[in-house]
Amino acid sequence: MLKEIQMGLRACVLLASKICQFICYVLRKSVRAAIQHQTVRYELIPLSPMSKHRLSIVRRKVLVLDLDETLIHSYHDGVLRPTVKPGTPPDFVIKVIIDRHPVRFFVHKRPHVDFFLEIVSQWYDLVIFTASMEIYGAAVTDKLDNKRGILRRRYYRQHCTLEFGSYTKDLSALHGDLSSIFILDNSPAAYRSFPDNAVPIKSWFYDPTDTALLNMLPVLDALRFVGDVRSVLSRNLHLHRLW
Repeated sequence: MLKEIQMGLRACVLLASKICQFICYVLRKSVRAAIQHQTVRYELIPLSPMSKHRLSIVRRKVLVLDLDETLIHSYHDGVLRPTVKPGTPPDFVIKVIIDRHPVRFFVHKRPHVDFFLEIVSQWYDLVIFTASMEIYGAAVTDKLDNKRGILRRRYYRQHCTLEFGSYTKDLSALHGDLSSIFILDNSPAAYRSFPDNAVPIKSWFYDPTDTALLNMLPVLDALRFVGDVRSVLSRNLHLHRLW
């Protein structure tokens, strides 16, 4: 009789422990969602007649966006030490087949990325250019696009060039006019050949208080009015740390 009571108590404790773990998981996910998807505003003030005229005489520009550590961070099943705190719920999970093996990627969106994409898509033609494999990059981009049709143009690892052990991205192959294209990327090596066409951004792994994408909006808002992006971005060469 005593043994049965002890077994029953162990079962109750185990069940209570699992319930507590589930409640904690749900609470962490809710808090994270509240932080990451809090209402954010960037005032889109109506353009003055002069600003409208300026936009009418300059070419609409192309903004190239990197994925990993710029817009998102992810890790897969085989990672022994993920950079994200264990138990932190991802924003979404994608399942792909790599070398005939199913792999799950747990993807975390950089804070305010949805709002960021919504705003910059009104100013620029957006291009995703990632050094990741297409099967992974396409799935992540589909999730970020969320059927809005703003991330239709995409380039992957096969479109990169392997130089000095890292993948570089040829912006001239994307757009014939280098005065009207620039890239937002956390890796200076990726735009080694085009430092005058790049906006550096700090790598993001997991910080729910990060505001880097929001901080980019005033700069990106202004760049759409210039005749040649290189006339402005060439002043930031000291930020790239190319070598």
